[in-house]
Amino acid sequence: MMTGLRLRNISVNYGERKILKNLNLDISRGEFCGLLGLNGSGKTTLLHVACGFLPMQGECYVDGENCKNLNERQRARKIAFIPQICSLAGGRDAIDVVLMGYNPWLNILESPSVEQKKQAREIMDKLGCLHLADKDFGELSQGQKQMVILARCIAQNAPVMLMDEPDSALDFLNKHIVLEKIRTVVRDGNKAGLITMHDPNFAMEYCDRLFLLKDGKIVTQIHMKTDSKEKIKESLSMIYGEIELLKNGKEYLMGKRQDV
Repeated sequence: MMTGLRLRNISVNYGERKILKNLNLDISRGEFCGLLGLNGSGKTTLLHVACGFLPMQGECYVDGENCKNLNERQRARKIAFIPQICSLAGGRDAIDVVLMGYNPWLNILESPSVEQKKQAREIMDKLGCLHLADKDFGELSQGQKQMVILARCIAQNAPVMLMDEPDSALDFLNKHIVLEKIRTVVRDGNKAGLITMHDPNFAMEYCDRLFLLKDGKIVTQIHMKTDSKEKIKESLSMIYGEIELLKNGKEYLMGKRQDV
């Protein structure tokens, strides 16, 4: 498979504090990967670096092209980003938010075409959120907003999708709905997807591969389809300490081990 996203020797400092330390990571097209780590481990920083929001040492490649050679518009054609909480204000319809995804492909002051407006509604329809198209974005629930932002991400048509805990404000059912939709978009669209998550159980259920981040480094990775239960448990313990790991068919459930 073609490598969609490649990070090489990524280092980031905040003052004298090292947040990321010579980090390396590869994600293939069509692969949905999760990034796990405790608070403060550098998960969000890693995504912001790849998006170009923060200065860094090292190299970021998309489809083999070095992002250092790209301006903001060109980079937006390569990488789409879904934030943890959308800060867009209300006063605009949800369909207008989706249409923002076309901005990197438009000239300055150019408006989306009739075909793009039709396509945006088709995207929302496939995601099951077309009924939100003409509603005020600011009045939507967080789960509805995330669906609209996902639609914008699809419209952007970038080969790489980076997502910063897009499920964090969702209830149990909506977490499953949003994560299932994201996984389908990544696989069917042949994109390289990377999502940061707090809950390893959701990550194990939906992701093809997991990167475990600790002290600014990828300490190990998990291949969900091929790694043994023992290997998965050992890897997760590097982040979460002593755990219990249950397996039911192809599904795993992690719990914190309680000393008797």
